Amino acid sequence: MDINFKEIAGAFVVLFAILDIIGSIPIIIDLQHKTGRVPALKVSIISWVLLTGIYFLGDGILSLFGVDVQSFAIAGSIVILAIGFEMIFDVSIFKYDSSPQGMSTIVPLVFPLIVGAGSFTTLLSLKAEYHTINIMIALSLNVLFIYIVLKSVNKIEKILGPGFIYILRKFFGIILLAISVKLFISNIGQILG
Repeated sequence: MDINFKEIAGAFVVLFAILDIIGSIPIIIDLQHKTGRVPALKVSIISWVLLTGIYFLGDGILSLFGVDVQSFAIAGSIVILAIGFEMIFDVSIFKYDSSPQGMSTIVPLVFPLIVGAGSFTTLLSLKAEYHTINIMIALSLNVLFIYIVLKSVNKIEKILGPGFIYILRKFFGIILLAISVKLFISNIGQILG
């Protein structure tokens, strides 16, 4: 076991930027208004399990289904596009009431916002740079931070106020649309050559 704090810090920063739970706060608040309280512990555990599984089994799982990373990214971009439309146009695309009790935030919060194409490819690329133990520590610290943000979202909403949250919601809706278009175009370009 080769624990290296420099590697942990490097992997933490990269994952922090990709997972971007801070940028997802308006989305989390919006989900909470639609579905009730976001189950912070459940979302964090499922995210950690999926991200760890991706790290160890990602390439194999995709190849088992005959899917490449680009196709996975395009699927995620479509879900992100739908979330962006919901945020900007105040429409409901996801039917949260039809999902099993307590599971309505798994999609879209866990997938594709936390566990998406970006985190998938980032984790696989970190393998080439850092030791597994350091990546797992960095990943666990990021998931702990995600848990803290999810637990504190009501306090964050009170501090920011409804007007600011509304503006953030519209702004991040546009950002999500741009991210989805970029994900779609860059990955469809790779598939089509």
